[in-house]
Amino acid sequence: MKGLAPLFLGIFGTFAFSWVGLTVIPNWQIGQLNPQSDEEGTDIYPMPQSGMVTRGARVYAANGCNYCHSQQVRAEYAGADIERKWGDRRSAPRDYIFERPVLLAKMRMGQELANIGARAPKEEESPSPTGGASPAPQAAAASPGTVASAKAASPSPATSPSPATAPAMSPGAIASKPPTSPGPASPPPSKSPAAAAAAAGTPGGSPSPSAPWPEQTAGLPPMYSAAWHHVHLYSPRSVNLDSNMPSYRFLYRARRISAGRASDALQLTGSDAPPEGWEIVPTFDARCLVAYMMALNQSHPLKDVRSAGPAAAASPPTSPSPASGRQPAK
Repeated sequence: MKGLAPLFLGIFGTFAFSWVGLTVIPNWQIGQLNPQSDEEGTDIYPMPQSGMVTRGARVYAANGCNYCHSQQVRAEYAGADIERKWGDRRSAPRDYIFERPVLLAKMRMGQELANIGARAPKEEESPSPTGGASPAPQAAAASPGTVASAKAASPSPATSPSPATAPAMSPGAIASKPPTSPGPASPPPSKSPAAAAAAAGTPGGSPSPSAPWPEQTAGLPPMYSAAWHHVHLYSPRSVNLDSNMPSYRFLYRARRISAGRASDALQLTGSDAPPEGWEIVPTFDARCLVAYMMALNQSHPLKDVRSAGPAAAASPPTSPSPASGRQPAK
């Protein structure tokens, strides 16, 4: 009986120290965090979300999405999340002060979703000072330099020599002038959706091996748009053939087209397309789930977290070029 008191004291002390170290101290350190704002109090982050986003978080948790998808960008010393373009900085406790519960997840079998809203097209992007990759149709648009070169290739009435000024030109200049066709300049060849999505992931248009999965698939809405998320939820294999994500078709319903096709009807092709005269539309829970994923955006810079964006964009130190002909100072 004499040994029972030290035993109970040891058990109580173990649980007490664990409770203090795992509950009291963390709550004292980060339990009273407030949103970050600038001096004028205008740039506030994070902001409380709307009702649809809150309901979408419950649909997200009820369907077990957090078992396969994480919502935390690891620091550079803990993983390659920033190198994979899943975020410009690591996730911080301040990112989750309005989330109850916090769906960090413990396994990453699918894509990282902490910044999935920042990758949406510009017109559907969640409010944030920094955005994600532009959609594929915008990436395939011609740049101003391409348009200028196309204009230079086509003759203009103002630049073409008139019969009165033609004799003033030297024979050498006429011979050196390349022949131009009188027809309009042919437009630049359009890129495929996959190449356009890969080119939009990195500056300068060069494809990046670490571009966010998946690449834009032909025939689908712009990548990471609301319509794209609905197609991905309804038929994951139509976006990625190797996906092991289950289909959430119970969040959608088929209805007969009466007056006209609904604006939110899914753009399905192949075997997933409904019969003639029918359409697939999302339910309210599906719209809330997509609204929740579109609101996931941790791209806002935080004062207490170092961002990898400026460091990656910084120009390398200038060194004397051999072509400049200057000698380094001795």
